[in-house]
Order: sequence, then C-alpha cells, then structure tokens
Amino acid sequence: MIIVGSGPAGWTAAVYAARAELKPIVFEGNEPGGQLMTTTEVENFPGFQKGILGPELMAEMRAQAARFETEIISKHVDSIKQIEGGFEVVAGGESYQSKTVILSTGATARRIGLESEKALYGKGVSACATCDGFFFRGKKVIVVGGGDSAMEEASFLTRFAEEVHIVHRRDSFKASKIMQERALNNPKIKVIWNSEVIEILGVEQEMVSGVKLKNTQTGEVSEMAIDGVFAAIGHEPNVKLVDGLVDLDENRYVKTVPGTSLTNIPGLFACGDVQDSRYRQAVTAAGSGCMAALDAEKYLAH
Repeated sequence: MIIVGSGPAGWTAAVYAARAELKPIVFEGNEPGGQLMTTTEVENFPGFQKGILGPELMAEMRAQAARFETEIISKHVDSIKQIEGGFEVVAGGESYQSKTVILSTGATARRIGLESEKALYGKGVSACATCDGFFFRGKKVIVVGGGDSAMEEASFLTRFAEEVHIVHRRDSFKASKIMQERALNNPKIKVIWNSEVIEILGVEQEMVSGVKLKNTQTGEVSEMAIDGVFAAIGHEPNVKLVDGLVDLDENRYVKTVPGTSLTNIPGLFACGDVQDSRYRQAVTAAGSGCMAALDAEKYLAH
C-alpha cells in the first residue's frame, strides 16, 4: 500500500495499515504534516487535556506509524498512474508499485498573499475559526472575504470575540442571501466595504496588533488596531496528482462514495481534506484515514 500525504489522515491510515501487515509506504511530500504544521496550539484533538502544538502532534503520529514499521520516504510524489494489477507512483525519479493507493494530500487554505501574513501565521493570523476562535475570547478580530465561508466564520467568531469586522473589497457579498442575513443581523458583526488588507501589523512583536486597510475606490490607506485576522477566502484541495484520473466534484475535491473512502477507481482511496470540503478538522481527517485503511484492507482481501 502506498499512502501519499502525511497529515492526520495519512498517518492514521499508516497506523491501521501497518498493524494489518499491509506494508505501507508513506510519501511525506514537500510539506510533511500538512496544515497542522502552521498551527500553534491544538486544543480540540481528543486525548490532550492541556492541548498540543500542531507540529508536536504530527511528530507523535509519525513516530506511532514508524513504530509499526511503516516505511517513510521524504520525497514528493511526481505522478500516480494505473497499471495492470494496481498503480505506479513516481517520486524523486524512482518508480514504486502497489496494489492500492491512499490519497491524503490535504487542502491548502487560500492566503491573502502578504509577507506579514506569512510571518504572523499562527500568531494571530488564521484560516480556521473553528480551530482558533477560542483564543480570541473578548478580543477584536477581522474576517477577510465575502462568500459563505466568510459569513460562517464571522458568525462563529461572535461566540468568542467582542467585535468581528468583515473586510470585503467590493460593496456587496457573494454569499447566499440567508448567510448574509445571518451575519448582517448579528449586532457583533460590522462590515468594512470596498477595502482590502495590505499589511498586517505586529511582525516585530510576533503577534498581530493591527492592519493597514486600503479603500479600493479612493485608494486611501488607514490603520486599525486588531487582535486577529481570519482569511476566509476558501481552500484549494491538492488534487494535481489525480486530476484526470479520479472524479472530482464541482469544487474540485475528490469524489468519494458517501460514508466511505472509495473513489471511482478501484484500489484508489481518498481521505482527509482532499475529499472533505465540509468539516476540515484534524480529528475528522484522522477518522477518514482509518476508514481508508479499512476500505483498502477489505479491497485487498477480496
């Protein structure tokens, strides 16, 4: 079995596969650990009463997979193709063959695209309100975006933050009417129209202290004191390797048979954020990694 990707889904699949003596190989890729490597404190993963750092959680999962003799290869996969009796995976110029492949390549949160954003990621800048909203109790935050996910993130953040400002570069939202109404009727949410974030302040202090906003109509630049910045401009599933091989949905996530990890290609399974546009949590990714390993084991047995 070959597992492509090394986030919570990939490592969980590896633990189950290795314990079933399926001799899994995990390709860690260019960004071992996935999105959790940019997260500081993880407080919602069961079993860690006091929380755990994202990179530490990934190191623990990796070590657990290695303990059961998972072969771990620190290479980026260049291609996956179907061959007779299974699949050929090319990584680092070398060819590997297996009867099954588990795809756990995750998704990448779209970023605003600022150097200051990169420097402050996990230090007040986030792309996941469900993951990090708790840390902003009584604080003032902004949400960048204008779609359903921005409305959802802003509404969720009002449970913790004292003030939530939605910053949108236009004068109307793309979000569905019901989501807009929910956000606009919330007294804790204010909208800053026709504006974009051009810089996040606090790099020297290593903590977000404010933002510079530019009015998209007048070009006027202003500063605003803020404690947190949430980018809610969507996610890109990492499907380049299987584009044209497996069926994708309208948002380009890998399509799986509901309630399973099965794709339209027998022997190719998908788990984690590459096939989950709804939950996108470490714990749900891990759960789907377990499903993929069990589905693959059943497939091999037949």
